[in-house]
Parts: sequence; C-alpha cells; structure tokens
Amino acid sequence: MNKAEVIDTMARNLGASKADAERALNAFVDAVTEGLTASGDVAIVGFGTFRRTERKARMGTNPQTKQPIQIPASVGVNFRAGKALKDKLGG
Repeated sequence: MNKAEVIDTMARNLGASKADAERALNAFVDAVTEGLTASGDVAIVGFGTFRRTERKARMGTNPQTKQPIQIPASVGVNFRAGKALKDKLGG
C-alpha cells in the first residue's frame, strides 16, 4: 500500500475528503518525526513503537572492488508491532 492508497482508505474510513485525510496523515508523520527527534521513541498503545537507533561508524567492504571502506555513523528507525496489531495480523 502506498501513500495515495493510505489516504484513500483514511478518507473512506473517516467520511472525509482526500485533502483532509492527507492533512491528517501528514500531521501524524510530523508528530512521529518530532517525537523521534526529541525523545528517541514514540509508543502508540495497541499499534506499536517507533524507536530511533544509532549505528556506529564501521569498516565495510566494497563488494565490487573488495577494498575496505569506512561506513559513517547513521541514524535509523525501528518499528516494533504492538500486541493488538500482531493479533490482527495473525501472529
């Protein structure tokens, strides 16, 4: 499912316009981004937890040349599904 399909589904479920649904989705994404930036994790009971992860710099290997390369430190996000979501997915 892509963003447009999520917006269509939200609009249908809310009985709202696609523009309103898109604003709601953008507000949700902004809120999660702000929470990850400020505290490092965002927990939504019944849905799951978004957690900020930090990877240290490390040495890697270029698969084409087999030469060692320095991989810089980076920041990522992990998502762990909550119990209610797992139950709905059958897991």
